[in-house]
Amino acid sequence: MITVLNLTKQYLKSRHYQYEKSYIRPLMTPESVYVFKFGREALNNRVIIRYSHTWTGRRKINEIDLRLHKQKHPRIFQSEKDLLDYLESRLPQREEEEKEHQTTDEENAK
Repeated sequence: MITVLNLTKQYLKSRHYQYEKSYIRPLMTPESVYVFKFGREALNNRVIIRYSHTWTGRRKINEIDLRLHKQKHPRIFQSEKDLLDYLESRLPQREEEEKEHQTTDEENAK
């Protein structure tokens, strides 16, 4: 398995997210695809990395697509740093929304 998104994996582990990774090698295109699913309980968020290899054998990331739960259009990033900046700004907001939603559900159940 390839080592892509090491910083992203470390960030998600520190926030107690689970993740699953898979590798796809399409037949008709020279790009390889790495699919990374993550989430707290259900793996309903995904990152799709399209990459190719240079003539020296190094991996070159062409595009990173992020689709969080219930997003209709993916966010597209050129580097892992841009992806991490977005996750750091977005995930804490979503965690707060989930906590508020859980507390209102518990209050309604009583």
